[in-house]
Amino acid sequence: MIQYKDSVFHLKTKETSYIFRVDDSLKLNQLYYGNRLEEESLDALSLHQVIQVGSSVLYDGQSMDLKCLELSEPQVGDYRNLSTDIWVNNQQACDFKYVGYEMDVVRESVLPRGRGRDSRLVVYLMDEKTGVRIGLVYDVFYEANVISRYVLVENVGEESLLIENIVVNFDCINDDFELISFHGGWIKEAHEYVSDLGIGRTVIASTTTSSSNQHQPGFFLRSKVSDSVYGFNLMYSGNHKSVIERTSNEFVRVVSGINDEQFNWTLKSGEVFESPSVVMTYGVGINNASSNFHDFVNKHVVSKVWANKERPITYNHWEATFFDYNEKKLLKMAKVVSDLGCELFVLDDGWFVERNNDLAGLGNYEVDKKKFPKGLLSFRNKIVDMGLKFGLWVEPEMVSIESSLYRKHPEYALGVRDKRFGRNQLVLDLTNKDVRDYIVSNVRTLIEEYKVDYIKWDMNRHISDQESIVNNYGKEFSHRYILGLYEVLERIFGDNEVLLESCSSGGNRFDLGMLSYGPQVWTSDNTDPIERLKIQGGISRLYPLSTISAHVASELSQQTLRKTPLSTRFNVACFGVLGYELDLTYLSAVEKKEIKDQISWYKKYRKVFQYGKFIQNGLQWQVSYEGVTIVGIYQTLVIASPPPHQRLRVFGLDKNKYYEVRAKAQRVMLDRYKELSKHILPVNLNPEGKIMKFTTEHFSLYDQQQNLVASGQLLESGIWLNNQYLGTGYHKELRLWSDFGSTLYVITERK
Repeated sequence: MIQYKDSVFHLKTKETSYIFRVDDSLKLNQLYYGNRLEEESLDALSLHQVIQVGSSVLYDGQSMDLKCLELSEPQVGDYRNLSTDIWVNNQQACDFKYVGYEMDVVRESVLPRGRGRDSRLVVYLMDEKTGVRIGLVYDVFYEANVISRYVLVENVGEESLLIENIVVNFDCINDDFELISFHGGWIKEAHEYVSDLGIGRTVIASTTTSSSNQHQPGFFLRSKVSDSVYGFNLMYSGNHKSVIERTSNEFVRVVSGINDEQFNWTLKSGEVFESPSVVMTYGVGINNASSNFHDFVNKHVVSKVWANKERPITYNHWEATFFDYNEKKLLKMAKVVSDLGCELFVLDDGWFVERNNDLAGLGNYEVDKKKFPKGLLSFRNKIVDMGLKFGLWVEPEMVSIESSLYRKHPEYALGVRDKRFGRNQLVLDLTNKDVRDYIVSNVRTLIEEYKVDYIKWDMNRHISDQESIVNNYGKEFSHRYILGLYEVLERIFGDNEVLLESCSSGGNRFDLGMLSYGPQVWTSDNTDPIERLKIQGGISRLYPLSTISAHVASELSQQTLRKTPLSTRFNVACFGVLGYELDLTYLSAVEKKEIKDQISWYKKYRKVFQYGKFIQNGLQWQVSYEGVTIVGIYQTLVIASPPPHQRLRVFGLDKNKYYEVRAKAQRVMLDRYKELSKHILPVNLNPEGKIMKFTTEHFSLYDQQQNLVASGQLLESGIWLNNQYLGTGYHKELRLWSDFGSTLYVITERK
C-alpha cells in the first residue's frame, strides 16, 4: 500500500493514489492525488519550471511559490498560507530538508487517531540551524479510501522552542473548484453551503474551544469540470482552522489543524508535539466522497465495541417534561414507551439535588430524593423490569454557583478576572488534574452504582474565560483543555460497553474526536423534521447515519412552532439513530398504533438505516444495505394543484435485474382534515363534536399504497409516482401530502 522508489512515495488505497517525491533540494513535492494509478512516468506527473517568473524568489533555482508541497515553510519564497511557524529564541525554523523515512511505526498518541490502519509512513525533515525535526505521518485506510495525516514536531536541540502554528498542508492545481462547507448555529447546525472558490483565502474556523455549531471542521472541494471531489475533516474537538487558498497562478492550498489565533506551545529539549489528524479522501461525486468518510468512521473511528452494532431506539422525556417530573410521572411514560417497542429510557436533566431549573445544581451528583424517594437504583430497576435499558444525562464539564461543588471548590471553575455565564453556568477547569479526577470518579460511580447502559454527555455553553485559577498555561490553555477532556473520556469509557452519546447544546461537538469515544451524537436541539432535513442532510455529508441521533418529537415543534405530520417526523428521524421525545401519554389511540408500527418497521430495517450506503439527491434520500434500498421523498410547502407527475429515481441497482417497489404504509391522522370529512363521509358531522372526536381518536386513513416492479435500469431513469392531492377530492390511491408531506419506499430484488 506504500511504495518508495527513486525518491517517490506512492500511497495506495483500494481506489486512489497519493504520490509525492523528494526533489533535488530535499523538499517534498506533491505530484498526484486521484483515481488509483499503478505506475506512471515521473516527468508526466511533475510540474516543470524552466525559467524564473517575475519577482519570484528562487530556492535552489526554483520558485517555491509555484510548487505543490507537502510542507510549507516561511522565508523560502513561498508566500501562500504556511503550515509551520516555529521559533527557537528569535530564530524561525524555516528550512526543513528530507532526512529519511520509516514504515509502519507504532507510537502511542495523546490525541484520537483512526484505529486499525493498514499501513503507516513517517517522513522526517530537519531544520539544522534550530534543531527542529518534523515528522509527516501518513496513515493509509485501504478499503475506506482514506489517508489520515498529522505532523510531529520534535525538539532535538538544547533550547526550548515555541510552536506558533503547525498544521497539515495539501497542495494541488485548481480544477475549477467549488467549496462545499457546513455552517450554522444553535438549532440550525451544519447547513450546507456551496460557493465558488475565488482568488484569495477562505477561512473555516472556531474559537469556542469546541468544533462548534458555527463552522464544521469538515469540507469538500468539488471540480465543476470533472466532478472530482477532495474531502477533508479534522479529528479534533477544539478550536480549529482551515484555510483554503486559490492563487492567481491557479494553485490551491489547503491547511488544516488547531486554530493558531489562540494557540502556542512551548516544547522543551527532547519533547514531541503532535498535531490533530486531517482525514482526506478522494472520489468522483460528493456522494462517493461522503461514502468514504462514512466507511472510515464506522470501521476506524468508533470503538470496536460499537462498530457495526445496532443502536437502540431511545425515549427521552426532556421535551415532554423539562425539569417538571417525578418518579411516578416518568414510570407512567416508561410503561407506554415500552409497550410501543422502545428499547432505552433516558433520564434527562434534573435528577440530582438543587436541579429544579437551570440556575443551580450542576456539579452535584447526589440524587434528588424528592423526585426519587426510593433512590435512583430503585427507579432504574423498575425501568429494566419493563424491558427497557436505562440511560442517564450528565453535564460533567459544568458547574453552577448554587451547588455543593462550587461552594467547596470555587477554584475548580474557569475565570481569573471575571465570571461570565452561559446558560447560568460556569465551565470546570479540565486542565486541573483534581477536576479531571473528580469528574472521572463521580461519573464512573454513577455508571457502576446504577448499572447505566447509556450516558448522554452534555456541554451547554461555549468557553469564554480561557484562564485557569491554578495553572498559568496562557495560549496553551484551549488545547490542554481538549487533551484533558480526551483523558477523562478515555478513563471513563475506554474499558466499558456503555453507549456514550455526545451532546453539546445540540451539535457543538459533532466531530471525529468525540466519535472516537462515543459512537453517536445528539445532532441538534432542533427536532423539527423540516429543519432536520437541512441539519441531517448537511452533517451526513461528513458522518455516517449510525452517528446521527434523531428523535420524533411533538406535532408542534418547540423550536419553530411548525406543525408536521407524524409520518414525516418519523420519515426523517429514521435516517439515523431513531428515538422519540414527546409526551406519549397524551397521544390518541391511533397515533400510538402508528408509532408502534413505525418502531416495528424500523427494527426490521435498522441495519439498513444505520450502516447502509447513503446518497442524497436534493429532497430525496436513499440508503442501501445487503440487497435492500430505502428511499425517502420529502416536500416542504405544497403548491396548489401540483403537477400530476413526480419521479422516483433509485441509484446503484443492478440495471439487468428487476425490483419490487413498495411504499411504506403510513396513517393520515383525521384530526388534520376533520372539517373536510364531508367529502368522504355520507353524513355531515360537527368537526368539534363527540362523534368526530371519537373517530379521530381511534381511526385514520392510510396514505396511498403504490406497489410495482421495475428494472434497475428503469429505476435509475425514474418511475412515476401516484398523484398528490390535487384539490378535487379524495381517492385511496392519492398521496395525501399537505405541507411537509413525505413517503418512504422499500426496493428489494424480485425473486
